[in-house]
Amino acid sequence: MARSAIIWDSLPTALEKHKVNLIELDIIRRCGVLSERELEMTEKYNVATLLDQLARGQLTAVEVTGAFSKRAAVAGQLTNCLTETLFDEAHKRARELDVLRKKGQLAGPLQGLPVSIKDCFQIVGSQATLGLTEYIGLTATENSSLVDMLLKLGAVLYVKTNVPQVLMSADSENVIFGRTLNPWNTAITAGGSSGGEGTLIALHGSPLGVGTDIGGSIRIPSLCCGLYGFKPTTNRIPYSKQQSCHKLLGSILPSAGPLANDLESLRIFCKSIIDAHPANYDSMALDVPWRDSVAAPLKPKLRFGLLPEDPMSPLHPPVKATLAEATRLLRAQGHEVVPLSAEECQIAQAHEVLWRTLGLDNTANEIVARGGEPIINSRVVVQKNVEEIPAGFVKGFDALLPFEKLYTMRVRREEVMEAWREIWTGHGLDAVIAPGAQSTAVKHDTYGGFVPYTGLLNLLDYPACMIPFGRAALFPPFEKREGQWMTRYDPELVEGAPCSIQVFTSRMRDEECLAIAKTVDECLRGK
Repeated sequence: MARSAIIWDSLPTALEKHKVNLIELDIIRRCGVLSERELEMTEKYNVATLLDQLARGQLTAVEVTGAFSKRAAVAGQLTNCLTETLFDEAHKRARELDVLRKKGQLAGPLQGLPVSIKDCFQIVGSQATLGLTEYIGLTATENSSLVDMLLKLGAVLYVKTNVPQVLMSADSENVIFGRTLNPWNTAITAGGSSGGEGTLIALHGSPLGVGTDIGGSIRIPSLCCGLYGFKPTTNRIPYSKQQSCHKLLGSILPSAGPLANDLESLRIFCKSIIDAHPANYDSMALDVPWRDSVAAPLKPKLRFGLLPEDPMSPLHPPVKATLAEATRLLRAQGHEVVPLSAEECQIAQAHEVLWRTLGLDNTANEIVARGGEPIINSRVVVQKNVEEIPAGFVKGFDALLPFEKLYTMRVRREEVMEAWREIWTGHGLDAVIAPGAQSTAVKHDTYGGFVPYTGLLNLLDYPACMIPFGRAALFPPFEKREGQWMTRYDPELVEGAPCSIQVFTSRMRDEECLAIAKTVDECLRGK
């Protein structure tokens, strides 16, 4: 471990205040904790190849679990991305799975695969504090529904990952576990609320992670950390029996979904879970089979809508450039890209409805107060941003009674959904390409509550896939105009940060979304 100490001492103190690229420094390889074989397993294999090797006995569950456990431990020390480590339990399960395979049997399609999960998922015998002092010492007595399914399918659960206080921030920081750092640039956010997953996977400490998303909490960490992430239609992946700090979310519900370093891993996860009949584990889960008939390419040339830059939510220059280049490449391959108008897409209206609906529940703040802990800085910024959202779409909201507010938000949501029905039918679209967010990852505690380009799809309950694409170039300074919503653009700080685009389809077209995302991904990479 002497080599590790030397490497650690060479880094600047208070990493979060310095622009350090942990991935380019290749610290995990240089620290000497992993053997060459373990480095190869964690760096060169994806979910598909790991599962193939595990099923054929070319790799054992014990050695794969050991390799990812080691790598996760180093990643956790570097970036505060972990909350719970379950290495002993994982090693025991891996041995049992190897014994089963030697008998010619597999537990399921995820036999022996290490899977990391967000802290809010419950595993019997471990804690799910959500970084809240009020929840310290509460040990889970039952598994989350998705945990039961993953175990039934043969997965090995070995770590849980960090989140922001009460899950309502794009900065994964809390008073128990501290701040999760972005491995591409430790001075910018890793995203949230599944930020621990984003960082761990970017450092190849996990081949596949599971997060949750109600305003972008899978897709924002994917964007910030240069990953693929998928937000399914609500309840296609089971969500029940998680630790929660919210009671009322109105008609807007969160989704559980995967993050990974490649697109195929997302499809494998979704197909494996949905094929296993999640409705048998979760009463809210949809009993809708996975459609194997949907595969890329759906047809030779696709017709895309291009989500516009909303006047209220201007795009940072690297985001605008990324979207323009993606559009150019798609058109060069013969696909149609139809510009949509800000008026018909109602992005600002959807953003207002989303936050006013989520703001009806004050339970999270009450839990923070009971625990006697301070509100983290990023949540202060979120609350300030939300207060700045003008009542343009929902006038007189504050004067309404609580039940009137909820009903009004439901009506407004249905209006936005109807506008999008007309977009799909009127333009004859196969999918829409969109910015990943207004910005790349930004300085810690400044992302705030502006999530118009991810939150839109939570309001609509559309499946959406984040696709990494390039790095932020250096552009001239860019300032917002009066009345606009925007996180500050710092060109030098975010230079080199991962960039992404989103691909989304209409509700329940999850299979199409992933298939079309594959076509887009191949096009962007010149395949």
